[in-house]
Amino acid sequence: QVQLVESGGGLVQPGGSLRLSCAASRSILTFAVMGWYRQAPGKQRELVASITVGGNINYAGSVSGRFAISRDNVKNTLYLQMNSLKAEDTAVYYCNGRTFSQTSGSWGQGTQVTVSS
Repeated sequence: QVQLVESGGGLVQPGGSLRLSCAASRSILTFAVMGWYRQAPGKQRELVASITVGGNINYAGSVSGRFAISRDNVKNTLYLQMNSLKAEDTAVYYCNGRTFSQTSGSWGQGTQVTVSS
């Protein structure tokens, strides 16, 4: 079973930046799609950004233009560069990888991002 390990979360001031990483225990090219999700207290988990094995990228409207998803196929790592962070970006961020045969995919343990002055 694949392991996904997120890192890079922390406390940042509004307007600041963070880069999240998600290291996979096997080739990320085995996933049909990988994505970053987030869950704020009292809210449902929501998709932030995703990238398909073919390189198609999708962003939630609330982060478009501020966040950028990318991957390193050699390091088997998925990234999320987050710029111009806002208080409403505060959440636990999760990495997900789904193969062609899966419906829900595999999840990492999450990393906390807190945007506060």
